[in-house]
Amino acid sequence: MKPALIIVDMLKDTFRRHPESPIVLECKKFIPFLNDFIDLFHAKNYPVVFACDSFLPEDFIFRAGLKPHSLRGTEGSEPIDELHRSPSDHIVQKRRFSAFFKTDLDQTLRTLGVDRIFVSGIATNICVLTTALDAVSNDFSAVIMEQCCAAHNPEAHLAVIKAYKKTPLHPLLQVLNNKECLELLKAQ
Repeated sequence: MKPALIIVDMLKDTFRRHPESPIVLECKKFIPFLNDFIDLFHAKNYPVVFACDSFLPEDFIFRAGLKPHSLRGTEGSEPIDELHRSPSDHIVQKRRFSAFFKTDLDQTLRTLGVDRIFVSGIATNICVLTTALDAVSNDFSAVIMEQCCAAHNPEAHLAVIKAYKKTPLHPLLQVLNNKECLELLKAQ
């Protein structure tokens, strides 16, 4: 098994525009743990992928009433500085929820020999979940990192964790805590 770590939408616009929002406050709690995983993936030469919202100003997604954010080519669409990054990391610009939807992530992971992804970031109930489900749809095993993702409210996060913790897709789709993620990675 060769894993990749996918960090979804941990972006400057979200953290700068909403510094006291529940989702940002939750993220700040797990950043040290996520950085430990990033460091581990770097040490083992496993791919690290930052999947980043990268919208156009008139993007369809803003018809839902969302204010334009994470606009392509702006600093706001970049990963936050608090995350440990390396020049070897991959950036995937995405215009929808899943990091797989209309991107080259599938092909990139296959080229790198990846067969399992660990998904972290925000929001658990939207972009993290759709990325994990699309991974399985593209024949990758997926792990949702329970303690390294957050939603706009704790109830939404817990609903996804509970719904997929005992999914019939196990072991193709798993929800694991930090200790379980480390154990799975050490089994390599």
